[in-house]
Amino acid sequence: MTPMFKVFSIAVPLVAACSVPLSGQAEALANQLFGAKSDASAQAPMPVGSYAKGCGAGQVQLAETGPTWQAMRLSRGRNWGQPVMIDYLQDLSRAAVSVGWNGLYIGDISQPRGGPMTSGHASHQIGLDADIWMLPPSRLNLSRSEREKISSIPVRSADQRSVTRNWTASHSALLKAAASDKRVDRIFVAAAVKLEMCKTAQSSDKAWMQKIRPVAGHDTHFHVRLKCPAGASSCETQKPTVADLSKGGNGCDDTLTWWVTDYLNPPKSTAPKTPKKPEPKKRGARQYTMTDLPGQCKNVLASR
Repeated sequence: MTPMFKVFSIAVPLVAACSVPLSGQAEALANQLFGAKSDASAQAPMPVGSYAKGCGAGQVQLAETGPTWQAMRLSRGRNWGQPVMIDYLQDLSRAAVSVGWNGLYIGDISQPRGGPMTSGHASHQIGLDADIWMLPPSRLNLSRSEREKISSIPVRSADQRSVTRNWTASHSALLKAAASDKRVDRIFVAAAVKLEMCKTAQSSDKAWMQKIRPVAGHDTHFHVRLKCPAGASSCETQKPTVADLSKGGNGCDDTLTWWVTDYLNPPKSTAPKTPKKPEPKKRGARQYTMTDLPGQCKNVLASR
């Protein structure tokens, strides 16, 4: 494996172009500003802020095609990430070959400078998240056009309680390889996938199995999230950690069962309903302006 980068610095002066707008003018949306960038910032690599509120300095592009991978949906321009993520994906694509796949189809990583995306994904903002398709590649010479049309496969049933016939032992082996890497913080999958993996879990599996976390919306891909790399002082570690969530176990507990019981069919309360004041609508990544992001993101955006 390629060693992690060691030097982190984003000491770039603020630029007037990113200053606060004049009174009476609407502040530009951050996703429009970052979405307009087609190249990385000329800075040392640094994930800035949190996975769902930040940006990425000095990111690098995953080659569109490699010996054991292809980047999908190239029109989105989201095959960029921190060097540690690009190294990880290339390593995992080689591990995919060892479990019987031809390699990997890799979905969204991040925009060239990270930040909120113009559409989809609340996270993927600092270059340490990546989506990997559940579809084993039939070939790795897809054209740009083919990559826009082809889709992944669902491995979760329509009722969300079990896996489909698309799920195979090689999927489980790939997820084990993905989670066993020390660079990984957690991996998001459909709850049915975690339940299926728990059926064959061994007591010795807890070190990597606890990283496999059930989250809605992951039936055609799994989402890898890396830890903040050593020395990345501007990167915010996700809390609680996976170890805290599973209390040192493998995550095959009552919390997991909740995903296919109360989550799908919430119990009806018999208590009388008390009128509640409507809560203010929370602003999501699509509504963020630069003032919502870490101050260093102005430097990332302004860097040439």
